[in-house]
Amino acid sequence: MSRYRGPKLRITRRLGSLPGLTQKQSKKTGRPGQHGKSNDGPSKKATEYGVRLEEKQKLKFNYGLTESQLFSYIKEARRRKGVTGLILLQLLEMRLDTICFNLGFAPTIANARQLVNHGHITVNGKVVSIASFHCRINDIIEVKPKSTSQILIKNNVENKRFGDIPTHLKFDASKLSGTIINYCDRNELLLELDELLVIEYYSRR
Repeated sequence: MSRYRGPKLRITRRLGSLPGLTQKQSKKTGRPGQHGKSNDGPSKKATEYGVRLEEKQKLKFNYGLTESQLFSYIKEARRRKGVTGLILLQLLEMRLDTICFNLGFAPTIANARQLVNHGHITVNGKVVSIASFHCRINDIIEVKPKSTSQILIKNNVENKRFGDIPTHLKFDASKLSGTIINYCDRNELLLELDELLVIEYYSRR
């Protein structure tokens, strides 16, 4: 299944705020579809499977993953020692496009993916054009020393809508440089999510 490229506000109306997907807000309040209003609010009948599916969809759309990519992260999280849900989130937060988003290089993860794909970002001094590149602690993420790259990302940093940089990252605004100093803190994630429901969704696979 390919990555979703359709209307983003339609997704946020159904799943709620997804800061990695879009920062825009729809003027419509009901859920999308013919029966959107009747399926909204306390009268909505939600099954256990439906709740787990929505949590999985939140993760998938927020980080811009395909179904196969997300399942690969689930399997990798299962293989590692520790709390599977937290490990899953840490793996996703260590993606290069997510790191760039958290540093303020782009307004959304989708935009950050485009910056990486176009070769604007370097990791430890080398250009990396793979958005899913897995960063490690002590890696240094910088903007390519090219005027167009510098101007583009500097504007994004100055217009950053979110607050402080997460504590697992160290950012030098003068150099447009970020350093990964630790794994992410669960409480600092912008996405409101119950990751345990995502693990349960894939428990039979």
